[in-house]
Amino acid sequence: MKDNFSTQSADYAIYRPTYPQELYDYLFTLVKNKESAWDCATGNGQVARVLAQHFNAVYATDISENQLKNALHLPNITYQVEPAEQTSVGNASFDLITVAQAIHWFNFEAFYAEVKRTLKPDGLFAVIGYGIMFIDKKVDQAVHKLYEDILGKYWDSERRYIEEGYKTIPFPFEEIIAPHFQIKPPGILTS
Repeated sequence: MKDNFSTQSADYAIYRPTYPQELYDYLFTLVKNKESAWDCATGNGQVARVLAQHFNAVYATDISENQLKNALHLPNITYQVEPAEQTSVGNASFDLITVAQAIHWFNFEAFYAEVKRTLKPDGLFAVIGYGIMFIDKKVDQAVHKLYEDILGKYWDSERRYIEEGYKTIPFPFEEIIAPHFQIKPPGILTS
């Protein structure tokens, strides 16, 4: 797995988009028990801290020690430097496993074996992600030119999975088609 985020961990913690509460509310309706959750590739713990409000224990892993240093530490979150493909927890440990905006970096086969090993029989595995932002026609045109024409050749090849909305990743699990959730910038009201 690539570590593209250690060098700018502090900025990443400040500027990474946050997921809408409606997404979490939806996930929580699907989870039967809320004893333990694993937030894989937690980065700065953005998802882990929300899970910690609803689960007795949250295990949050990342390969970047610098990312974990910038995470919010709460009493029921255990942060561990570990790759997604190999954790130090026992079998059938988690009611919920989340991976947000990171699965495209993983060795799918090894990670899915770890998910199958650590997820409880009635547990839920959730893959979360977001694509490029849309603001308005003029801004979008400039952003897309920068993203595609100027920076496009520099993106890692795995980025295509995000652009495809994670619809093309191999996924050996029963899928639940979730509603579409929208990230809204702070202070922007929509009707």
